[in-house]
Amino acid sequence: QVQLVESGGGLVQAGGSLRLSCAASGSIFRINFMGWYRQAPGKQRELVARIISGGSTDYEDSVKGRFTISTDNAKNTLYLQMNSLKPEDTAVYYCNLNVRRVDYWGKGTLVTVSS
Repeated sequence: QVQLVESGGGLVQAGGSLRLSCAASGSIFRINFMGWYRQAPGKQRELVARIISGGSTDYEDSVKGRFTISTDNAKNTLYLQMNSLKPEDTAVYYCNLNVRRVDYWGKGTLVTVSS
């Protein structure tokens, strides 16, 4: 079993920064990929950024150059550094790990970017 807890969301002005954290616990091995998704009201959940098992990263086009995904393996923590935030980034952000071919999700953390 794997448990994920996100933190770091909040209200920021456009142009500001936030760092999201995802603390993982449980049976964490054989990770296929890990990443961040987001969902705005009335929208589909979309991939923001992820790291696959080989270490490659993928970013949604609109966040390239602004967001950075990273890990601290010793702390079992996944991060999303978000810079130059835009109102369009407003959404609930979810941590996701695929472990042994099974998806695990956090409950989400809300990011609100004001104009």
